[in-house]
Amino acid sequence: MGAVRILLLAAVAVLVTGCQTEVAGQAAPTGFIVKDGTQLRFRPVLAELPPGPATGSAAERQSTDPATQQAAAQAFDCAQGQPDPLDGRDDPALPLVSCDRAQGTKYVLAPGFLSGADVSRVDATVDPQTGSPVITMSFTSAGRKTWAEWTGQNIGKQVAMVLKSRVLTAPAVQSAITGGETQITGKFTLPEARQLARDIAGG
Repeated sequence: MGAVRILLLAAVAVLVTGCQTEVAGQAAPTGFIVKDGTQLRFRPVLAELPPGPATGSAAERQSTDPATQQAAAQAFDCAQGQPDPLDGRDDPALPLVSCDRAQGTKYVLAPGFLSGADVSRVDATVDPQTGSPVITMSFTSAGRKTWAEWTGQNIGKQVAMVLKSRVLTAPAVQSAITGGETQITGKFTLPEARQLARDIAGG
């Protein structure tokens, strides 16, 4: 899906979550209510490694030692169809080596700071100004506060949304997000945006 960005939704008022106004020739928003957010984690990206063959053993994917993390990332087999031994059993309080199986990109991730329980709704729609698909996330009141603090301190950095130990997307933060609603843009189709929204919502 290529580069993905997180934008401040307030700058695009027409994309307010819950707005069902249709634009001629464009799909109406497809929304997902988060019912069980226990498997989704927001983890800062510490390092990103390009796709490559696995070398060695990736047994220590939750080590706190940077050298061990790098070795585990090199060794981790990110191929689609390969079962993940952790499969949602990772400890959110520890770092994690994971990957985006669609792209093959490997990541070293910091401990989680938000979970799916902090997200109330996820929508996928089309930006009427650009014609490009976008995903909109709405946070709970507690999640909004944490998200505003983290994005304000980490502009330009990536945050991975991890479902069952697997990276769904790892967009870069473009600005501090204080309004409780976040827009994710990237090079994906509307069906891909809908699937990503569904995955983020745990649907």
